[in-house]
Amino acid sequence: MLIKVKVQASAKKEELIKKNEDAFEAKVREKAERGIANKRIRTILAEYFKLPLSKIILIKGSKEKNKIFEIRI
Repeated sequence: MLIKVKVQASAKKEELIKKNEDAFEAKVREKAERGIANKRIRTILAEYFKLPLSKIILIKGSKEKNKIFEIRI
């Protein structure tokens, strides 16, 4: 399953908001440097879907605000 995630890095509080079936908005405290925010988003998605981290893969948008993740169920 592919999902779209719009990311806001360096936010004051972390949250994951489901916009529709395949779109989310994520706010993370980490800065968008060296992939740190991307790692945190993967962790948040793994917790949300109750899956191991290895099942959450960043497909597109590693250096962009809009990302596409593959969720392997």
